[in-house]
Amino acid sequence: MKISHFLYSIILFIAVTTNLDGQNLKSILEKAKSGLGKTTGVPLTNQEVGNALKEALELGVGEAVKNLSATDGYHASIYKILLPEEAKKVTDKLKNIPGFNKVEAELVLRLNRAAELAAKEAGPIFLQAIKELSFQDAIGLLRGNEDAATRFLESKTDTALIAKFLPVIAKSLDEVNARTYWRDAVTAYNKIPLINKVNPELDKYVTEKSIDGMFALVQVKEKKIRTDVSARTSDLLKKVFGSQQKK
Repeated sequence: MKISHFLYSIILFIAVTTNLDGQNLKSILEKAKSGLGKTTGVPLTNQEVGNALKEALELGVGEAVKNLSATDGYHASIYKILLPEEAKKVTDKLKNIPGFNKVEAELVLRLNRAAELAAKEAGPIFLQAIKELSFQDAIGLLRGNEDAATRFLESKTDTALIAKFLPVIAKSLDEVNARTYWRDAVTAYNKIPLINKVNPELDKYVTEKSIDGMFALVQVKEKKIRTDVSARTSDLLKKVFGSQQKK
């Protein structure tokens, strides 16, 4: 006999013997039905949870790459890369010099275009970092904050990711002539009388901001998987994250 039939039989027996009215009977049956098929009390293993967290992070990286590598993926989004303060001092001074009146807008556009180009190559770098993750307390992360896995990934891989992503950003900056444009701007700035000469580099700054944008979107996906059943696209995700669903 199937468990559902057995359960319904028990409920009907109780209804008959206790004179339960129709409305209460309907309520009990609905609750019983919703409880069927849920995960049993078999404990999740650390490996199962670790694999599910990695899968969630991988899905987040996939969406981040897709969104940020599109035209205006950075430039027209909340992840837009603005100039660092030191560079803004340069552009502010150059606004009154012929040929540089729109230097800030042009430079910001080129930096973001470089980040969008680089995002296309970010996937394998991030996925390899996820693959190499080791979870000593995967269950603790599962029970943690909505961004616990993303923050763990960031804490374990941020320095290595910057080192691996920096050449990709440098290449992209050159593709959009951002570094040449910036050098010309700095040269013009340093010719201004009584000015302290500067030479701020943008490569590492753009790299760090690009990676920040990636992590932000991975975090969004992790939260969705934790809170939205429809975002759990595999049996493993359903099993692991479903076990934490608030009742």
